[in-house]
Amino acid sequence: MSDDELSRRSLLDLFREEAQTQTRTLSAGLLALESAPADAPTLEACMRATHSLKGAARIVGLPEAVDVASAMEDCFVAAQHGDVTIDAARIDVLLVGIDLLLAAGDASAPPLARELVDDFVARLAAAGSAAGSGAEPDGLADETYQPHVEDATDDDAAEALLAASLAGSPGSSVATVEPARPADTHETHAAHTTRTAHDRDRMLRVRAGTLDRLLGLAGQSLVESRRMRPFANNLLRARRAQGEVLAALGHFHERHAQTLGAEARASLAGIREQLAALERQLVERFDDLDRIDRRGAQLAQRLYDEALQCRMRPFGDAAHAYPRIVRDLARSLGKRVRLVVEGETTQVDRDILEMLDAPLGHLLRNALDHGVEDPETRRSAGKPEEAQLTLEARHSAGKLLIAVADDGAGVDLAALRRAIVARGLAQPDAVAAMSEPELLEFLLLPGFTMRERVTDVSGRGVGLDAVQNFVKAVRGTVRIESVAGRGTRFVLQLPLTLSVMRSLIVEVAGEAYAFPLAHVRRALRVPRAAIEMLEGQQHIIHDGRPVGLVTARQLLGASGEPASADDVCVVLISAGLGADHEAALYGIAVDRFAGEHTLAVQPLDARLGKVRNVAAAALLEDGAVALIVDVEDLVASVARLVREGQLAGVARGSDTQARERKRILVVEDSLTVRELERKLLEKRGYAVSVAVDGMDGWNTLRNGQYDLVITDVDMPRMDGIELVTMIRNDPQQRGVPVMIVSYKDREDDRRRGLDAGADYYLTKGSFHDEALLDAVNDLIGEAT
Repeated sequence: MSDDELSRRSLLDLFREEAQTQTRTLSAGLLALESAPADAPTLEACMRATHSLKGAARIVGLPEAVDVASAMEDCFVAAQHGDVTIDAARIDVLLVGIDLLLAAGDASAPPLARELVDDFVARLAAAGSAAGSGAEPDGLADETYQPHVEDATDDDAAEALLAASLAGSPGSSVATVEPARPADTHETHAAHTTRTAHDRDRMLRVRAGTLDRLLGLAGQSLVESRRMRPFANNLLRARRAQGEVLAALGHFHERHAQTLGAEARASLAGIREQLAALERQLVERFDDLDRIDRRGAQLAQRLYDEALQCRMRPFGDAAHAYPRIVRDLARSLGKRVRLVVEGETTQVDRDILEMLDAPLGHLLRNALDHGVEDPETRRSAGKPEEAQLTLEARHSAGKLLIAVADDGAGVDLAALRRAIVARGLAQPDAVAAMSEPELLEFLLLPGFTMRERVTDVSGRGVGLDAVQNFVKAVRGTVRIESVAGRGTRFVLQLPLTLSVMRSLIVEVAGEAYAFPLAHVRRALRVPRAAIEMLEGQQHIIHDGRPVGLVTARQLLGASGEPASADDVCVVLISAGLGADHEAALYGIAVDRFAGEHTLAVQPLDARLGKVRNVAAAALLEDGAVALIVDVEDLVASVARLVREGQLAGVARGSDTQARERKRILVVEDSLTVRELERKLLEKRGYAVSVAVDGMDGWNTLRNGQYDLVITDVDMPRMDGIELVTMIRNDPQQRGVPVMIVSYKDREDDRRRGLDAGADYYLTKGSFHDEALLDAVNDLIGEAT
């Protein structure tokens, strides 16, 4: 690419940014003029925006954009003089002009077609013949109306734009640079001060990856700054120990000074003086270290806060396009709607802001099509013909709340019930008994719609489903509120940022893990004696509801047994969020609670792929790494272990009782038989582990201590006879009793099993509960 092409590309980039900024002003102004066509400040702002775009397009060399902006400017000037009225028809055409200007600045798109420009100019002229001929409006030569480069000479302005474009080219962080004004020897100091303040507030362009790395480094610096405190505390302890030594010498001198010779007393005095001098130095150095520690920690915290703030953007950056979208769609539906945006300055994480576009678009279209009535219906209901649609963003209780509300008819609950039944989602009796919140939840299901036919706007059942998916992806919640005749409100409760997460830190096998608080229902300590066995699985009772208990060590692949204590630390989690009390609830037994912390989320290296049950990582204040648990993955792992009958239990009762509890290994390839045996034995109080074949059983046996092995004969990889033979030939395992449970009940088969070394042979043909339990009792006695 030649230097001329690079220069032109840089100029086009600047024009595109100028167009994006000025067309925002134009869009907002046109929508305001629709309700107040003669508002002078709005007309002035629109006219100045088009005048600026005309000058910028002329400098960059976009004659088509010059003609579009010039025609728009003439229309606004005519409206200022009272020659035309900016009515709905003209606004429709002017909005097309905005689209053309944005298209002209898109360097990746083909040049703006002359036919489109001529058609636009003709349509605008037809909408208002009083538009001017294109001459400069009165007053343009006035210095008060010269903020843009068109008023400079072409050579000076082009040179200024080129210099600015080079400053904003790849490799630079500058995103937008104000075009230079011509030199003015009469420029006042106040104007210079204003420009300096403007320079400080200019926008910079930084790559997202660079910003993420900056935030990561700021987080590491914060962690490193906090490592100084333990060092300072150690120094303080050394200082106290040195003071104790000095005090001990003083005490020794008082008691034994008379028995010491002059030389010994002099040496002792010298030692005491040296120690006193050392103590003063330690005091001074400790004070210096304390100041350095506090200042370093404060600076690191400020650095981290500022780096984190760089990720935040005002909600208005995403909301500026919605008024135009609402207007166009409302007109296509024959409705009159005014969009009110509240909380435009609310700070939102840039990642969440980028993800909000699609779900908010769905919610706004849903409100326009389903919620808002047409003008005649509203008039009949005693409402203003113009409906109000409100989009609100605010911070509340450490969360970001996004609300979309309309003042329409509200959700027709009777029609909703009919749609639920018609689509076979629930039985009529059940639907009739459902509460209003339960009914409204159906609106969020995939493919659900109350439309009988598909239109360009709705009827496919994907809109609110997309909103639900977005909310789940960012660990948020969605709530629907509806009042008959008064409107509907969708409330999204989202985390303030995806880069920072409030978490419960726990310890499992000496390692730190973080449970996102959005998924933590409760953290509690449960007496071991309160753990119950229900259908072969351990449970605790919470709010009168049995909750399955699972060990974090098993889920996270940690070895060993936790230290015994009277209580078990349990984290109650659910895959659902917030007030979703119907979601599956599980108790995860951990070794220790380590408190709540706000963590800077660090994604795992992509080369690791998806790590089971782990979502990300974070650094704790002491520099240790904490793995952030993927709760939905964890719940899926629990469900899998339940299906396979491989859940490990938490030791109940005292430590002595836990050690005395008999352990049995069941080796069986049939899931049904394996589950039956496991449940029978656990109900009798035995601790049961399972294996799916002989090889799995042999590996499990070697890695644990068992009082009995129960095995099938016919299994893949290694059959039961081979397993028994290996047990009897192993010096460490040969003393473990083995019971064979098999369908083969011929005498030859029985003899073959017993000859291999089995202690008991039970056939499944005559199998029943008490036969198995009696045989186990004969071999190893009661469970405890």
